[in-house]
Amino acid sequence: MARLLDYLKPYGKQIIVVIILLLVQAISNLYLPNLNAYIINNGIAKGDIQYIVRIGGFMLLVTLLLAVCSIVSVYWGSKTAMSFGRDLRSALFRKVQSFSQSEVDQFGTPSLITRTTNDVQQVQMAVVMGLNVMISAPVMCLGGIIMALRQDVPLSASIIIIVPLMALVLAMVMRKALPLFKAMQVKLDRLNQVIREKLSGVRVIRAFVKTDYEERRFDEANRDLTSTALRINRLFALTMPLQMLIVNLAMVVITWFGAHRIDSGAMPIGNLTAFLAYIMQILMSVMMSVMMFVMIPRASVSAERIQEVLDVEPSIGDPLVPIETSDMAAGLEFEHVQFIYPGAEAPVLQDISFCAYPGEVTAIIGSTGCGKSTLINLIPRFYDTTGGRILVGGEDIRELTEEALRDRIGFVPQKAFLFSGTIGSNLRYGKQDATDEELWQALKIAQAADFVAEMPGQLEAVVAQGGSNLSGGQRQRISMARALVKKPDIYIFDDSFSALDFKTDAALRAALTQEVRDAIVLIVAQRVSTIMHADRIIVLDQGMIVGMGTHDELIEHCEVYREIVLSQLREDEVA
Repeated sequence: MARLLDYLKPYGKQIIVVIILLLVQAISNLYLPNLNAYIINNGIAKGDIQYIVRIGGFMLLVTLLLAVCSIVSVYWGSKTAMSFGRDLRSALFRKVQSFSQSEVDQFGTPSLITRTTNDVQQVQMAVVMGLNVMISAPVMCLGGIIMALRQDVPLSASIIIIVPLMALVLAMVMRKALPLFKAMQVKLDRLNQVIREKLSGVRVIRAFVKTDYEERRFDEANRDLTSTALRINRLFALTMPLQMLIVNLAMVVITWFGAHRIDSGAMPIGNLTAFLAYIMQILMSVMMSVMMFVMIPRASVSAERIQEVLDVEPSIGDPLVPIETSDMAAGLEFEHVQFIYPGAEAPVLQDISFCAYPGEVTAIIGSTGCGKSTLINLIPRFYDTTGGRILVGGEDIRELTEEALRDRIGFVPQKAFLFSGTIGSNLRYGKQDATDEELWQALKIAQAADFVAEMPGQLEAVVAQGGSNLSGGQRQRISMARALVKKPDIYIFDDSFSALDFKTDAALRAALTQEVRDAIVLIVAQRVSTIMHADRIIVLDQGMIVGMGTHDELIEHCEVYREIVLSQLREDEVA
């Protein structure tokens, strides 16, 4: 947690103001019982009304100062903590944005969400408590001990027993609570994962009549988290009564012995009143520390989880001395590329070599799981190759900045994803200054202009989160239009035509051919009809290229391709 406190450095001035106000507040608190003792000893005992009024008026002024300092310190402390939380969330978000898919897979989406929200909140609340309690409690405790000694030294011996006893109770509770807090955050990750799967896969769940099963699955995760939370709360439920028992017993013992000392004339009655007030301040400081330590273990666990994310160095990053590429005539080239997923036993791709040039359509086809999507995910560096290299414009893509590389690519993923907003905001995602005419042109090519024109607001039509208010084919076409608006040098379509009917597929490909004739086009497809007119077709099987050429060439020489074609077309159609 100490390393995360670096994010508090920009708020150093506010923290200093809070500390000064808390010190003034603590001194005022310590001064009031002493004034009360003066009133009892010199005013009430002697019947001096003027003395009582004078000292009482001064006490009111000190109380007013105490109230003002308390309000301002809480305000500035809370503002500082909230700003700290904002900066920490921002740092986490930026860090995750820099992650490659490998790092995202390492942590998991549910865990990253928990770390950015709940874990940051735990640390943020610890900072709030720290600015208000961690500073004032030690001052109040130490100052109370000094002031109690000034009132009566022999009676102060009770402090030697009371404070260590309370600290012992606290230490025992913390020892048992810390492992439970660690387990609680992991179980919170699990609960978030189950909820996310439930919401994302609601259609599948209902289609397979698995609602009861998912409810039991959620109930297990929920009960597991609840059980751990209850164990923690039971621990702290015992802590407060034990602390109060110690406090009240201490007050009884001090009053008993103090009464005997007053009776013997060893101390004035006002000093006993002040001594009891100081003892209460000491014990309340310890109890405030208990409240602080209730939050510290969970906050420390959350801080470790946050730091784990911030400490990760992305496996994919920009080179120290990036180069620029402008000769796109050199095209896109794979040179003996190999790729193996972290922890996998065998490579997904082996010895992949081919070239794709501007003005050409390169198609990739193969059986499910042969590595088609993995291959094209290497081009924008979602993953880095584990062997060989990929060249764009004659330069190794690892020598380019991620921004420069991805700015040249228009990517249409296999699963179309739209952001909440409008049709226009989604289309402008790759080109913020695109005009309405450019958007309509892209929609026309993507065969989406007709249904967008019929929507209320047209380009300003609302798109729900994930595009859930649109059909799969509509989402796919808008996703394609988004890539077309960007006008990149390389177009990548990852099985993007599968959600389209044959008529729309054919019309879209015909319009696309005219639009992207100066760009490199890569199409991953399952349907032969989508790619049979491509300039180059690459056939993958078990991660290796087993055939490359035109449709006619592959029909004649590639058995794997011929089997795929015959599984979709009749013999007369193939001929």
